[in-house]
Parts: sequence; structure tokens; C-alpha cells
Amino acid sequence: MSISDRLPFAKLLGIKVTHVSPERVEAEMLVRDDLCTLPAILHGGAVMAFADTIGAVATVTNLPDGATTTTLESKTNFIAGIPAGEVARAECTALHRGRTTMVWQTRITRADGKLAAVVTQTQMVLPKR
Repeated sequence: MSISDRLPFAKLLGIKVTHVSPERVEAEMLVRDDLCTLPAILHGGAVMAFADTIGAVATVTNLPDGATTTTLESKTNFIAGIPAGEVARAECTALHRGRTTMVWQTRITRADGKLAAVVTQTQMVLPKR
């Protein structure tokens, strides 16, 4: 079973995780009509959900045993639209991997390689209870 299949929201969005390491996570998502605004461009909320999901995967990959995580903050810069039918690609890299927080930057690109969005998020590390 892939990571994507174990994450119900990622599965709903159609996110496929293609690479996972402690420093970087990569994924792709088909831009379906039901994820778009008018005119047929990927909705900003879907862009943010894509990045948040990938940032969570990156954080979980770095958590100590028994710890969990939650998003504390997320900031998105939208640069270009991604039309329906294309595959959006995300690359999430670590800016900070600390004991209590982790900060990730996710770059989302279009099929032509053009940058569509940059998301910076802070994840809180919740220790084992």
C-alpha cells in the first residue's frame, strides 16, 4: 500500500507521492474539473491542500516514534494557474527540522515546468502522550 493510499484526504484529491526522504518529498496531482474554479483552473484551496498534505508527509517522515504533527501556519504565493487536465507537481524541501517545529517549502509547478505556487508551512511536533 502506498503512502497516498493511507491518507484519505490525499486519496480524495488524487495525490500520488512519488518520492519520500527526510529532506524532500515529491508528489503529483491530476488537475480534475472538480478541483477547479472558473475558468477551469486549479482552485487555490486545492493548491494549498496539496502543499499541506505533502508538508505533513515530510514532517511525519522526520518524527520521533509516537509523535504526531499539526500545521501551525501556512502561507501561499500564487504565481500562475494550472489548467484542468494537467498534472501539478510538488517538491517539498526542509527549511528547518527542529525538535518542536519543522518548516517546509513546497514549490508547485505546471506541466510546462513553470512555477505555479510557493507554499511555506510550519508544522508543530506533538510529542507522544
